[in-house]
Amino acid sequence: MKRRMKATITYDGTNFSGYQVQPEKRTVQEELQKVLTVMHKNEIVQVTASGRTDAKVHATGQVIHFDTPLSIPLDRYAQALNVQLPRDIRIVQIEEVSDDFHARFSVHGKRYRYIWSCEAVQSPFRRFYATPTNGVKPNVMAMQEAAQYILGTHDFSCFCAANTSVKDKVRTVAKLDFEWHGEELHMTIEGNGFLYNMVRIIAGTLWEVGIGKRQADELASIIASMNRGNAGKTAPPHGLYLESVFYSD
Repeated sequence: MKRRMKATITYDGTNFSGYQVQPEKRTVQEELQKVLTVMHKNEIVQVTASGRTDAKVHATGQVIHFDTPLSIPLDRYAQALNVQLPRDIRIVQIEEVSDDFHARFSVHGKRYRYIWSCEAVQSPFRRFYATPTNGVKPNVMAMQEAAQYILGTHDFSCFCAANTSVKDKVRTVAKLDFEWHGEELHMTIEGNGFLYNMVRIIAGTLWEVGIGKRQADELASIIASMNRGNAGKTAPPHGLYLESVFYSD
């Protein structure tokens, strides 16, 4: 009899070509499935995630599920996986869930974090984990003002990469905040779902507001235009973290 396992995982995206399996590329999904296949005596185990992340994007709270006939006790399952996984992926928590749970289709919302390093000389130890600004410190009040136009339910075509096949681009952004952590500026954003590159394009656009390239009230017309060309540049991937995935109780 098979059990459905839900796992919260964290990974350093630096040396991955993204989450999803790709031919001849190192991916998070491939590494997970490789270990599970060994544990299941070469039976291929399909791993499903809440969504994909791009190359160099990190996760502190990605969620996956997989089905297994193994009777490993829950308190040992995470350890059994972690001893075989590469050090840039860790299983944080694992639990048994009902068969109708689906890591992707059961999602109610997600939270992402974007980090800029605003110190004049970025620490070499942060170079893969925060986007350097070479000492530029933005007007965060202007960024927060612009963020108010993003809150709520909109067609977010302007913040979606042009090469997506998704037709319905209406999403709801529930929270969008900024906070300083020392010399690093963190943006956190929560919503019921995000389009391809949406968080990075929002980050890039709000950064342009922060450094005076755009006015905060431009966001209203950018969103209304539904035109990717009117929004800002896509922020670099290594400043982005998938922080939490929310499911109903």
